[in-house]
Amino acid sequence: MPTPEPAAVATELRNAMGKLTRRVKHEDRIPLGQVSVLGTLDRDGAMTTSDLAADQRVRPQSMARAVGLLMDQGLVVRRAHPTDGRKSLVELSPAGRTALEAERGRRAGWLAQAIELELSEEEREVLARSTVLLERLAAR
Repeated sequence: MPTPEPAAVATELRNAMGKLTRRVKHEDRIPLGQVSVLGTLDRDGAMTTSDLAADQRVRPQSMARAVGLLMDQGLVVRRAHPTDGRKSLVELSPAGRTALEAERGRRAGWLAQAIELELSEEEREVLARSTVLLERLAAR
């Protein structure tokens, strides 16, 4: 079988990943943008709203609204910046950490079940090996 052209593989991969992402979103209880902010705070620790906006590639005003919604839900809290009194840091609250872990569990649980039910052992091995390649592409 001839090696497929990179452009064709890219199109098929993008389509498949888009479908998979949309399907996994059906398991979500928290909107994707909010989960992304919670995930960033979990991975990177407390940040200013401006730093969160830069990380998420949104305007600071949009991030301020998102942080406000998360605060209203008790998922994040603000605290004083340790070195700059003009700034405050946003961090996960215990409820935010619990909600994020539950959200991740729902997503991973659905996907693990789909992998188990839909793929043969050989296909699971191929998929496991391909995750390294996907990570490499994502890091580019």
